[in-house]
Amino acid sequence: MDHAENTSDDTRRPAARDEHGRLEHRAEHHKPDFTDPVVAVNTAPVVAIGLIGGYGVARATGNRPLGGAVLAAAGIYAGRTWLARRGPVVAAGLGATYVLGFGLSHPLAKKIGAWPSVLAVTAVSAAAAHYLSDTQLSLR
Repeated sequence: MDHAENTSDDTRRPAARDEHGRLEHRAEHHKPDFTDPVVAVNTAPVVAIGLIGGYGVARATGNRPLGGAVLAAAGIYAGRTWLARRGPVVAAGLGATYVLGFGLSHPLAKKIGAWPSVLAVTAVSAAAAHYLSDTQLSLR
C-alpha cells in the first residue's frame, strides 16, 4: 500500500488554512472555559496571600516550613489557573516571577527591611498575574 494514500482508517484531520492559504494555529487548549472554577479564579489576590501570608505565618509562628507551605499552596493554586487560562509558557513565566519574587525578597530585606521587601515583591508578582492572566476574565 502506498503511504501517501489517505485510507479510511486515517483519523488525522487535514491542516486548517486561513483565507491566504497559511496554516492556522490550532489552540483549542488555550481557549479557556470561563465557567470552569479553575479558570475563574482571580490569581493576583492568591499571589498576594501566598507571599504576604507565607511570610506572616513564618514570622508569627517561627516555623519557616509552615510559611513555605502557605507560599507553595498559593503558588500551586494560582499556577493551575495560569496553566488552564493562558497555557504553559505564560504559566511558567508567572510561576518564575512568583518564585523569584520570594527569592529576591531576602536580599532586598537587608536593604529596605523585611515587610517593605515582601510588599514590594508582592506588588510586582500580583501585578504580573493581574495583567498577564486575570485580565483574561474581562475579555469573555
